[in-house]
Amino acid sequence: MIGIFFLILFFFILNQAIFNVFAKKHRFLDKNKMNLLYLYHIVFYGVYLWYAYNNPSDSNNYFREISAHTGTWFELWGTDTTFINFLGYPFYKLGFSYEMLMLTFAWFGYLGFFYAYLFFREKIPLKIKVFKRIDLLTLILFFPNMHFWTASLGKGAPIFLGLMMFTYAIANPKGRIYLLILGSLIIFYIRPHVFMFVAVGAVLGYMSGKEKIAFWKKALVYITMIGALVMVQDQILGVMGLQDSENLIEDFQAASSKNAGDLSRAGSGVDMSTYPLPLKLFTFWFRPLFIDAPNILGLITSFENLLYLLLFMKILKRDFIKFILASPALVKMSLVIFLLSSFAMTFVMSNLGIIMRQKSMVMYFLFFVIYYYLAQKKYLKLLKLQRLKKRWNLENEIVIP
Repeated sequence: MIGIFFLILFFFILNQAIFNVFAKKHRFLDKNKMNLLYLYHIVFYGVYLWYAYNNPSDSNNYFREISAHTGTWFELWGTDTTFINFLGYPFYKLGFSYEMLMLTFAWFGYLGFFYAYLFFREKIPLKIKVFKRIDLLTLILFFPNMHFWTASLGKGAPIFLGLMMFTYAIANPKGRIYLLILGSLIIFYIRPHVFMFVAVGAVLGYMSGKEKIAFWKKALVYITMIGALVMVQDQILGVMGLQDSENLIEDFQAASSKNAGDLSRAGSGVDMSTYPLPLKLFTFWFRPLFIDAPNILGLITSFENLLYLLLFMKILKRDFIKFILASPALVKMSLVIFLLSSFAMTFVMSNLGIIMRQKSMVMYFLFFVIYYYLAQKKYLKLLKLQRLKKRWNLENEIVIP
């Protein structure tokens, strides 16, 4: 217990050092909000720890595998589950208990929220209120389901960190090249197929964004991302066991059907095999919704999913397509990553528990699109009001002879 309290304090102090570094680059950084977010995330570390004590949890399996390893550290180097063992092993050798290792990974998850905050605030300086009085960015940062699944030993925390680190870095790839490389490596080694979605999204975003980007910069992004995909194609296909496939489409459909069938037999399974694509996407994005909540956690998630749905409805406007076509590269990149990931996962997910966990990786990309859309509408409205005010002042100006 003493080790846990010491580690919480140590990470808190380390956070202050990180804040000081980034505050020199971003004057908007709100240290008080970030400290509150850290304490909030620690609460969910405690909640998940209680959950893991009373329910089957992958975190227990990871700790058993790490503690049972008798070889060298680099023997654990690899993709998927192996990489989580690789990340956790040096901390275990330092004497970290299960609870301390859980806290370390929870801190990784917190850093993901920190990079998300930097990305959102840097690209969208306007504050947006939703539901009349709630600050949208604050709401996004404090969604409980996001914190629950990124506060434990497992893939959720580091993959979220990698995704948000990559997204923050890609906004300025030349100045943040080391963060970009690190984020990309984390994503690839934990979930190679998610790296594919991110790479495709980055390429399409830069290709179609409204900004005037130098040709050499676009070429650098294309060559780097496409080259990386070619180099790691076997690992990506290996996720579904398709590395030796001669007919990718048929074999993918067969593997997807098998995975969906296995998951649907679980306690919180839903048979999505006969669902049309829109209903599959709705299930992935917004379920459970109260009536199909599998447990207390599902009921809490249902309320959060309702908020997701209400936020999503804000972009169901006729001008949204026009907005997307004229939007900057990062908005298009976020939308492509979100849609590609959602589309792929709907074919292999038939378990609400797995869905609740997996979608926490990609929902922030949708939130960024929604936030940018609402901010642009507010900005255009403010410009219109300024023009009207200026026109009124000119028309009503009193000229003294």
